[in-house]
Amino acid sequence: MQQSQLPADFTARLGEMLGERFSTSISLRKHHGRDESIFAPTLPDAVAFPHETAEVVEIVQLCSAFNVPLIPYGAGSSLEGHTLAVNGGLTLNLMQMDGVVGINAEDQTASVQPGVTREALNAVLRDTGLFFPVDPGADASIGGMCSTRASGTNAVRYGTMRENVVNLKVVMANGDVVHTGRRARKSAAGYDLTRLFVGAEGTLGVIVEATVRLHPLPESTTAAVCAFPDINAAVQSVVQIIQLGVPIARCEFIDPVAIQALNLYSKTGLSEQPHLFFEFHGSESGLKEQIALVQEITQDFGAAHFVWSSSPEERSRLWAARHNVYFAALQLRPGARSIVTDVCVPISRLADCVNETLDDLRQFGMVAPVVGHVGDGNFHVQMLIDGDDTTEIHRAEEVNARLVARALAMDGTCTGEHGIGLHKQGFLIDELGEASVNVMRQLKKSLDPRNIMNPGKIFSL
Repeated sequence: MQQSQLPADFTARLGEMLGERFSTSISLRKHHGRDESIFAPTLPDAVAFPHETAEVVEIVQLCSAFNVPLIPYGAGSSLEGHTLAVNGGLTLNLMQMDGVVGINAEDQTASVQPGVTREALNAVLRDTGLFFPVDPGADASIGGMCSTRASGTNAVRYGTMRENVVNLKVVMANGDVVHTGRRARKSAAGYDLTRLFVGAEGTLGVIVEATVRLHPLPESTTAAVCAFPDINAAVQSVVQIIQLGVPIARCEFIDPVAIQALNLYSKTGLSEQPHLFFEFHGSESGLKEQIALVQEITQDFGAAHFVWSSSPEERSRLWAARHNVYFAALQLRPGARSIVTDVCVPISRLADCVNETLDDLRQFGMVAPVVGHVGDGNFHVQMLIDGDDTTEIHRAEEVNARLVARALAMDGTCTGEHGIGLHKQGFLIDELGEASVNVMRQLKKSLDPRNIMNPGKIFSL
């Protein structure tokens, strides 16, 4: 097992500052040295748990002085190797910075520390009539969601983190603390620094506070599940629903393999056919119109077995099953590891992209559930492989490369919400070109000249 390589003076000063909240123990390092990706564990040399911005500033300044890599860490649910300590260094676990700084109900914003999770924030908001809508499935931290520009099931109506972050407080690589904006609904003052850090994956600074946009709780909410005769019918019905401007809140596609997994894991009892899961938000009269139109469209494409529910318990059970599809899928091949990938394409090309991807999965003999936030053209493929079999790993990576190339040829993106991390760096160049990635490199070198902030992620220097 690799030993900690940090300078003695560095560890002594951090130990004096943080006490038991600084550790070089093997167990903690192992816990922080892997994620849900296929990459082999890479352990940090130590782990620190700050409680306040002043501590983060001091830690960052020490890392800069001793040239120690610093990896911000949240709930650890990333899928592309974002938090792996590829150069060793210090993992900064921000989950104990979990305070709600303030809720401004009149302005529909909340300011939180980075370790607050989305579920914890919504629990605090329960009596305000507001909620935070971005829902990536996992109970991710707000700081991590900002860093990966997270999205999820509600994005088709409420947008992603890009649209829902108002302002950030960030500790830069030299220890400076910057605010990227104010709580005003709009601004034309200078560069949009908020958008620079949303999606930067911890490579430019450490987010220590985020102000996020809140939304009114809908008057009524209804969920629906329906089965389709084939995948093309399901996807084409979504395309028509979106093109007609129906304001659905959620629209999730679940392929037959994923339905099989959900039936085994969550006892959903659904027919093993392609399904769509819907959710509608609005007034009671508005919902009736939306539901009638969606039912008419989907039935034109052969939808059957409609199940509607307005009760919170039934809706929670439905979406809990959907959010558990990652773990449910693992039961289809016990002992398997997952290579999970996602792309996003223009809605008009979604059916083609999904169908061609499924052809690839059949051709390569992959067990791979396909699910997606198809209301905004984003879908995920979870390839179950033997993590010790290099042939299977290479086969899955070839399917992934073909999927990304297909999405880019359709003017889509190599990742709708997972981010780049370690896994998709070559695809970023394919998508944007070397000149665009060089602009990112120049920003990185300007803001982090010693390359201590989560080095090795997004692109190589």
